[in-house]
Amino acid sequence: MATGESHSEQVPAYLIIDTESVPDGKLLAMIKYPGENLSPEDAVARAQEEARASSASGSDFLPVTFQYPVAACVLRVGADHSLQAVTCLDAPQYRPRKIVESFWSGVASYRTKYRDRIRLVTFNGRGFDLPLLEMAAFRYGANLREHFHNSRRRYESWHLDLMDWLTNYSAYRLVGGLNLLSKLLGNPGKMSIQGDQVYRLHREGRAQEINDYCMFDTLDTYFVFLRTRVLTGDLTLEEEHVAVLKAKEWIQKKSADLPGLKQYIDNWGDWNPWP
Repeated sequence: MATGESHSEQVPAYLIIDTESVPDGKLLAMIKYPGENLSPEDAVARAQEEARASSASGSDFLPVTFQYPVAACVLRVGADHSLQAVTCLDAPQYRPRKIVESFWSGVASYRTKYRDRIRLVTFNGRGFDLPLLEMAAFRYGANLREHFHNSRRRYESWHLDLMDWLTNYSAYRLVGGLNLLSKLLGNPGKMSIQGDQVYRLHREGRAQEINDYCMFDTLDTYFVFLRTRVLTGDLTLEEEHVAVLKAKEWIQKKSADLPGLKQYIDNWGDWNPWP
């Protein structure tokens, strides 16, 4: 998450992030099943079975406190809302500790350099991504001074959580989430991979696919962010359309360096609201 810019580059105004995580079987065995000598894999399987049994929807998703990050992608966006850079942290190794340390050192660097001129943007970041990264920082002993100094004011923070904002701070549940909002805009949304497949992909050693999926969600978050700026009046609808077309061109060019982006472009649609 380097901060160096050439003279021709625009100053960044937003950092849009998304993460992917997997259950920590060793921690689950220690905390939920002490003395039972479960392997990490068996502890995860048992915890997921218990989660499915207690979930009205049959979800096996485990609490964020029992997970650790295996992907974190960052989009750098200018004050004109244009894409400037995309980074999947610690590529191509994607080591959890390096991902976490790189993220928080990058946050500190950006905050030191740009102060209140830069904002962090997420979708459900307050409910998941940031707690995930904060807990991992606790695990590894990373310095989060800049973040904690500026993040513990719910309504006036440097962090904009789009889900929080759209739901009037959880006044209702946004069923369908980021995928629904993306499809409404004609963006790819969920494609060949769903979030509940990440753990299996991780066990199979398919780190690149996980990080590509994370990158796609980060891009979807960016386009949802653009539409929310239309709602706030920061962009006109025409200005948003121009920004979207420029972003599509940018992604197409970037696919030469990041082949995974070709799948995103291949699933691109058009905004065509109904009824």
